[in-house]
Amino acid sequence: MGVQAARIVFPPADRAEIAAAVTGILTTGALTLGPYTKQFEEAFAEAHEAAHAVAVASGTAALEISLRAAGAGVEGRDVIVPANTFYATAAAILRAGGRPVFADIDAATFALSPDTITAALTPDTAAVVLVHIAGLISPHADEIRLLCEQRGITLVEDAAHAHGATYDGRFAGSFGAAAAFSFYPTKVVTSGEGGMIVSPSGDLADEARIYRDQGKGAFSANHHVRLGYAWRLSEQNAVTGLVHLRRMDEFITRRREVAARYDKALAGLDGLEPLSEPAGCRGNIYKYIVLLPPGADRAWFKQELAGKHDVRLAGEVYDLPLHRQPVLAEYAAGALPVAEDMCARHVCLPVHSDMRDDEVDQVLTAVAAVYDALPGV
Repeated sequence: MGVQAARIVFPPADRAEIAAAVTGILTTGALTLGPYTKQFEEAFAEAHEAAHAVAVASGTAALEISLRAAGAGVEGRDVIVPANTFYATAAAILRAGGRPVFADIDAATFALSPDTITAALTPDTAAVVLVHIAGLISPHADEIRLLCEQRGITLVEDAAHAHGATYDGRFAGSFGAAAAFSFYPTKVVTSGEGGMIVSPSGDLADEARIYRDQGKGAFSANHHVRLGYAWRLSEQNAVTGLVHLRRMDEFITRRREVAARYDKALAGLDGLEPLSEPAGCRGNIYKYIVLLPPGADRAWFKQELAGKHDVRLAGEVYDLPLHRQPVLAEYAAGALPVAEDMCARHVCLPVHSDMRDDEVDQVLTAVAAVYDALPGV
């Protein structure tokens, strides 16, 4: 039996609970901004030890609203973002009126560092977006926060990958003015579609609620005070996320068990380099990143795993950096060698929240066999 790149886990009891709730939602007609949205917000805030949480339509919406609601003053100004993140991070900056400035990354963390941020600073920098790639919070997060504070720059976390991840016992979402989470189907916690903003600031949360509902000053009023949008989360999505969130800890525990087995086995394959977890970091293993040797043929590696061993790898994070994306070409300002190298030669081994031991064995057997024959090494 093959091993797929990803698997969405909803046990039968959870599916039944969600189905019953959806029946109730359809019966009452309270389809948006209802009780399940409020419960989901409260549960997510509690799970991440956050003061406030605001549910929205997507992770992209969560990031754009965060940039707007944080009072960062990004319109017409520069926002530093790592080159190796998803398009949506840059798109949210542009739609909030800012200009993305692409920065290089620290090879050890796949994230921004104080040095790479400093190299990308301009006289017009308004904000920095720290992206927790693969669910790993950089051990430099506090240094980055301090750097931003000292320069009067707003720090926003793109925590789309980082549900339940911690550094030094602190959850993703506790380092910046706000953090944006995604509930896209591949994420550790999903609501189908949706996002969440967490923040220590009640004022920011209030602003976010205004932005998510067309900028209205009140839910039932035709009185618009911000340039908001239709960024509401449906009650059906909210109850799906609420139920799935209860599994977060057990999902992360299992994903970390899988990662530990991968770490142990891959240590015997000279030249393959798993992304290590720095001291104090406890990632959620949204992705398990492995660097292939320089010159290795990644496409061949993936094709052989799929074709000969029925093992399909998860998507990269990310294969084409932002400054090489055609739609963002006007914002590119030269080479970013570390990001380009990391993007070009990493793969992500499959990790499921209910992954079986025999599936882990199949992946490891396949990787060892294909790596032994990898051309270009």
